[in-house]
Amino acid sequence: MSVIVILVFFSVLVAGGFLIAFIWAVKSGQYDDRYTPSVRILFDDESENEK
Repeated sequence: MSVIVILVFFSVLVAGGFLIAFIWAVKSGQYDDRYTPSVRILFDDESENEK
């Protein structure tokens, strides 16, 4: 039973680490997309072709 407690604690610790890394990446601008808006006009819009 003590092994389950250790595994749960370790998994919560790892999940917390991933959550902190994700929040840090979002705040530092890792997911900002500066390229796609400039070339969006070059792509065909599928929804307009279906009308």
